[in-house]
Amino acid sequence: MNNKPFSSKIAALDPEKDHREIAFLLTCHCFPWDMERALEFALFRTFAVPSISKILAGTGEFTARPRKRYDDTELILYEILEHGMDSLRGKRAIHRMNDMHARFKISNGDFLYVLSTFIFEPIRWMDKYGWRPFTDLERQSIYINYRRLGERMQIRDIPNSLEEFEQFNKDYETRHFVFAQSNKLIGDKTVSLLLGFYLPKFFHGLGRPFVYALMDEPLRAAMGFPKPAGIFGAVVSSFLKLRARILRYFPERKEPLLGTKRRRPTYPEGYQIEELGTFAPLPSKKEN
Repeated sequence: MNNKPFSSKIAALDPEKDHREIAFLLTCHCFPWDMERALEFALFRTFAVPSISKILAGTGEFTARPRKRYDDTELILYEILEHGMDSLRGKRAIHRMNDMHARFKISNGDFLYVLSTFIFEPIRWMDKYGWRPFTDLERQSIYINYRRLGERMQIRDIPNSLEEFEQFNKDYETRHFVFAQSNKLIGDKTVSLLLGFYLPKFFHGLGRPFVYALMDEPLRAAMGFPKPAGIFGAVVSSFLKLRARILRYFPERKEPLLGTKRRRPTYPEGYQIEELGTFAPLPSKKEN
């Protein structure tokens, strides 16, 4: 793996001490495109839980300004990833996120589920479509990294192992993936937004079946999306797996692909962390 120096570097690191560095290297050097897609689908899965989608629909952000909502979420997460949770910018981003969440009545279970998707959707994506799967060390590092973030978010009862957290993730989806109109509203807006990164608007109808093909049946059912013809799934899967095989022979990025430095139409003049997110005046406390 002479052309994969960052993967080699990760192999020599310690998941307990170096979890932030490992997460950074995976996201910004080893798998930049794949990690972004995986985290997009992680967020997307949370919209299949009605208690989550109803809050998002209620803010009006997804219907009025979906791109801003997307950019704000990414920027907060990238600020934490790129600078570290204990850096000044990382602390400001976590404070902004906690302040935003405190305005809504969100159950601890929903917080736990959202946190779990950031761990397991990247793992599952790499298993299927990455140029290699994550190693056990990398899986543990991702778990530890998000566990530490969850603690700073004051999320309670975070499972004590990767295996326990994965079982929680699966059980929560079994119990809470139920169709609701708010799921479909947020889902439709998000699919249109994601397609807009690649296709003109008049081609979105052609692109939707390919997006649906990346979803499992429980997710599609909870979102109210149709099951696409088998050919769409075969095309998407074959393309992504071919891409993965080709990338095995390409070098990893020498320079990190930083999400905070990306040009974003939402913020053409730059942004302040304290201005990110929603500011709905709905003070409340987390439920048990």
